[in-house]
Amino acid sequence: MTVEEHIWFYAKIKGIPENLRAGVVEDCIIQLNLADHRVKCAGTLSGGNKRKLSVAIAIVGNPPIILLDEPSAGMDPEARRFMWSVVEKISQRDKKSAVILTTHSMEEAEALSTKMGIMVRGGIFRCFGSSQHIKNKFATGYELEIKIRKSTF
Repeated sequence: MTVEEHIWFYAKIKGIPENLRAGVVEDCIIQLNLADHRVKCAGTLSGGNKRKLSVAIAIVGNPPIILLDEPSAGMDPEARRFMWSVVEKISQRDKKSAVILTTHSMEEAEALSTKMGIMVRGGIFRCFGSSQHIKNKFATGYELEIKIRKSTF
């Protein structure tokens, strides 16, 4: 199935009325920047575009809760920032859906979350709160970024 057919299929499953389906599919394709890929088979897409398609499928019909599992994992920095802006728009600007996401990246969690939880072994929450609360409780050091110029000799 193509990208457009996938989104169309899920719009139908989610009960989007037939007269609104084309517009909903088009909105998802535009929102996730998939216009250049709409007629490509989903299996031939790059990993980043497959993640975009998965998010497009998740947001069809503006569900009240959207679950995303590492939506930007494996993406290059530019694609990651794009995905973050999409998730932020869904959760904060539109305020139509609550987004629950899993991630191993504290940077991603801080960029997208108002509340965070640390889970151990897939089910036991060790901490829940704001990013600052979690940092205060679990941070053990500092992160230092150093840029070094290559010597010219």
